[in-house]
Amino acid sequence: MSNLRENLSDKHVLQSDALHQYILETSVYPREHKLLKQLRDATAESDYKALTGMIVPAEEGQLISMLVKITDAKRTLEVGVFTGFSLLTAALALPKDGQVTAIDIDRKAYEVGLPFIRKAGVEHKINFIQSDATSALDEILNKVEEFDLIFVDADKPNYIKYHETSIKLVKIGGVIGYDNTLWYGTVALTVELAKEHEYMREVGKSVKELNSYLASDARVEISQVPIGDGLTLCRRFK
Repeated sequence: MSNLRENLSDKHVLQSDALHQYILETSVYPREHKLLKQLRDATAESDYKALTGMIVPAEEGQLISMLVKITDAKRTLEVGVFTGFSLLTAALALPKDGQVTAIDIDRKAYEVGLPFIRKAGVEHKINFIQSDATSALDEILNKVEEFDLIFVDADKPNYIKYHETSIKLVKIGGVIGYDNTLWYGTVALTVELAKEHEYMREVGKSVKELNSYLASDARVEISQVPIGDGLTLCRRFK
């Protein structure tokens, strides 16, 4: 497929690679915390090097950091951690008394980023829960906890289920962010993905279902941002 990138570690949906590089070199990398870059590099050299495409792009991390700050968030929730790039981004942006609850079933992946979290002096802000997302979210819901900002970057087929729980956990006026909602640009393909892209096709179906679901959800106002391979922001207003 001409519109499907051969290298799926490159998640940006901009048509021009040169323009993407310009954004990185002009606006993102000069402001990026050195430990975020080191975490990216460490992931690329770890047992997870084949999965580096799972890391939130640097420009999206910059946006997440700003969202934490402009919403004055003190309590955030992250569903899906991987090696912790977006987690470290959020922890750096939170105030000293802030806390991010982070859920992932793979603690080994989280531990790739843990040394950088510790070097940054933000480990005390993080409550890591090793669990599948559904079980952990249900347990948090039973505790009647409330969050200012929720970021979901986990298994796409369960995004709608996570949304129904997240809408109960985020405060009125709070924000939920869903990553990968343009799914490498494949959501707009007018032809079926070839058999060799079966995984991309099946996940893409789930992503398109989520996009339609969010667009019709009267409890939130939304903005789908063409950053990375799509980030949809939902502000709960009732």
